[in-house]
Amino acid sequence: MAEQKIDAVVLPQEPIANTLDEKKGFGVEDNNKLAVRDSASDPENILTPDGEEPTDLEKATLQHVAENLPLSAWLVAMVELSERFTYYGMNGLFQNYIQRPLDGSLGRGALVTPIFGAIVADQYLGKYMAIFWFCIVYIIGLVILLLTSLPPSLAHGAGLGGCVTAIIIIGIGTGGIKSNVAPLIADQYKRKKMAIKTTKKGQRVIIDPALTIQRIYMIFYACINIGSLSLLATPYMERDVGFWSAFLLTLCVFLVGTSVLILGRKFYIVRPPTGSVITDAFRAIWVMVKNRNMDAPKNSFQLEHGGGQTFPWNDHFIDELKRALVACRVFTFYPIYWVVYGQFSGNFVTQAGQMEGHGIPNDLMQNFDAISIIVFIPILDRLVYPILQRLHIPFRPISRITLGFIVGSLAMMYAAIVQHLIYSAGPCYEHPHCDLSIVDGVARGNRVHIGIQTPAYVFIGISEIFASVSGLEYAYTKAPPSMKSFVQSMYLLTNAFGSALGEALLPAVYDPAILWMFVGLCGASFSAGIIFWLTFHKLNDHEDAMNALDLVGLEAETGEKAGATVAVRENEHA
Repeated sequence: MAEQKIDAVVLPQEPIANTLDEKKGFGVEDNNKLAVRDSASDPENILTPDGEEPTDLEKATLQHVAENLPLSAWLVAMVELSERFTYYGMNGLFQNYIQRPLDGSLGRGALVTPIFGAIVADQYLGKYMAIFWFCIVYIIGLVILLLTSLPPSLAHGAGLGGCVTAIIIIGIGTGGIKSNVAPLIADQYKRKKMAIKTTKKGQRVIIDPALTIQRIYMIFYACINIGSLSLLATPYMERDVGFWSAFLLTLCVFLVGTSVLILGRKFYIVRPPTGSVITDAFRAIWVMVKNRNMDAPKNSFQLEHGGGQTFPWNDHFIDELKRALVACRVFTFYPIYWVVYGQFSGNFVTQAGQMEGHGIPNDLMQNFDAISIIVFIPILDRLVYPILQRLHIPFRPISRITLGFIVGSLAMMYAAIVQHLIYSAGPCYEHPHCDLSIVDGVARGNRVHIGIQTPAYVFIGISEIFASVSGLEYAYTKAPPSMKSFVQSMYLLTNAFGSALGEALLPAVYDPAILWMFVGLCGASFSAGIIFWLTFHKLNDHEDAMNALDLVGLEAETGEKAGATVAVRENEHA
């Protein structure tokens, strides 16, 4: 064999490295320098420096991670927490306050008015100023509610009129806030492109904006549910002090949230309104329908096909609008889910009242929904999702929404099982509030412990993390930058349709038919989840491409601004 020539080995002059990181490159901070030096000798082994966009190979092989939230996003989350604390804290008292049910009037109104709030924000005021002014409206309603609930006001008969007036005003306020606060919190995150990062342990990872937006909405949803725990306090304040004390607490908490909104103004990223974007969108949709072609509103399409029309928007706006319409198609399945979700605050409470409470109020059980969300969001965000990313198992929005429907069906199945156990137990069996269950003038229910119902609330909570959080995320990421609030309001509108469907089911809410209503909802939610997956699962494959439209728009906007600057300078020199 021919003798191989061995190059001389040159020992390093530096001291022997003491750590693995030093052995790799004399310090983690030198990784970028080593990457550039190595790439010069072997172009195929180029390592992208930290902060720059990864290559396709790196995107496929490195772990994708989410960033931490900026301060401004936490401030917006605090605003939402205070609003939800106020909303749930007072809404849970209204039935007792006016001595009869409100049939969900405040809830439905608060889910219809977001459309008005979205138009105000996207077309006239911008999201921040719209939230500010709707907070003022909200405060006016809270003040009316508080003043008319004081003992002297009640003595003069002002309670009912003040309550009705306050409900209308508060419904306008909360609706205007809801459609704008969700997109505002995601606006606080600046990064639009993936970037390489080397962790403190020396691991190279990819910062993924999509995962960060997902984390933002999970934390946002956790704050909503922390706020909803106000129901642990306000009923006892109502009982021990009076309604006015509970309404005063909610007003004070909301004032704190509004103060955070105002005092944190300099930290927020605020995007200005864009004028006639909503009317432009509806005009473009009409052109699509009239021509039976989604590309018909494009100026390039008109030019190519001799249409002769010229529109005040560019082709990119139409691409973004088409993406938003895809999101609206996805939302069409949500009313079925909202009917299932609505059971936790309605029929689940009724079901809890049919069991032995052992000192636990039946309406207190619904707090397990919020508690389960608060517990499982950190587990999913910090443990489950990172493990899936490490294993390169994609868990995209369509998959998460589908799982939300399936888990929701499990909640209904479990509720049906609990209802069967109630009907199988004495003393009243299929009529839990018969005379045999009355002890000291109070109906005790059948001999089933109320705690057995807890898993149903846990299932509902987990389903919300998958379906509801992903819906918020999808509404934001698929909406054009100038229509974030409007598309968010379309998503919220599905909740109103769900409430209407829930009202249609009221004739079936009686013993013993309610058992079969739970069975029907289980089948409906499961079937909807399967059909949803079969209809939209291919959108998972186009997720990155659809999200990349925002990058195209950003680059075009940057180019237009740069061109305008150059033109101004040329005019100045001329």
